[in-house]
Amino acid sequence: MNLNWIQIVLVIGVSFLAGMEGILDEFHFHQPIIACTLIGLVTGNLIPCVILGGQLEMIALGWANIGAAVAPDAALASVASAIILVLGGQGQNGVHAAIAIAIPLAVAGLLLTTVVRTLATGVVHLMDRAAEEGSFAKVDMWQIVAIIMQGLRIAIPAGLILAVGASRVSDLLHMMPAWLTDGLGVGGGMVVAVGYAMIINMMATKEVWPFFAIGFVMATVKDLTLIGLGAIGVALALIYLTLSKMGGSSNSGNGSGNNNTGDPVGKLIDDY
Repeated sequence: MNLNWIQIVLVIGVSFLAGMEGILDEFHFHQPIIACTLIGLVTGNLIPCVILGGQLEMIALGWANIGAAVAPDAALASVASAIILVLGGQGQNGVHAAIAIAIPLAVAGLLLTTVVRTLATGVVHLMDRAAEEGSFAKVDMWQIVAIIMQGLRIAIPAGLILAVGASRVSDLLHMMPAWLTDGLGVGGGMVVAVGYAMIINMMATKEVWPFFAIGFVMATVKDLTLIGLGAIGVALALIYLTLSKMGGSSNSGNGSGNNNTGDPVGKLIDDY
């Protein structure tokens, strides 16, 4: 698929916003589901890009900056894979290949992140000098410069991919044999499952599981059968039992008995 100059400008603009939001984290343009959706919207490939963004979002759920360890760059992975999907012209059939390309791009994006953050360290020292001079205008200027650097971190690679052209990207995707694309699709699905499992593992407590069961049933079961209603009923019963123990255990052994009203939800609200 060939893009006109208006679409190219809009794609680069979305890429720039995704790069900035990777640091600002205010409007979440760097999140895969949003970045891919916006690129699909401006290029006329909304449905394939939404599918791509949703699957990448499940993978990115397991990415987090822990201490000095920096997570893979979700913004670069989202933007680059969405552009490749659009230029490839395969629609939903190219989602698996785009996901497979997104993972190494996310890891490669760590190099760009390191370079930009190293340069940002020098910008911080310049801001310190401006603060010593009492120049708030210079502080604001250098802050804007640092944010622009973050935006260019994604916009420049996006522009390079667009410069390669649709024909080369399409030829590259068509050169991939069927066994490779099928394998990449299976691998991409496994990565999604692993990312989601990591999140569940971090959140897995006896208080959270009932809510997970309710959400799972409501999200996956189109027609609530007896099994679905039973799962919801069991989850609600577990939630009630947990709240009852939390509301009644605080007064065990207390002779006054004034605080135990028999309303566990009200007791929790009062505690907060």
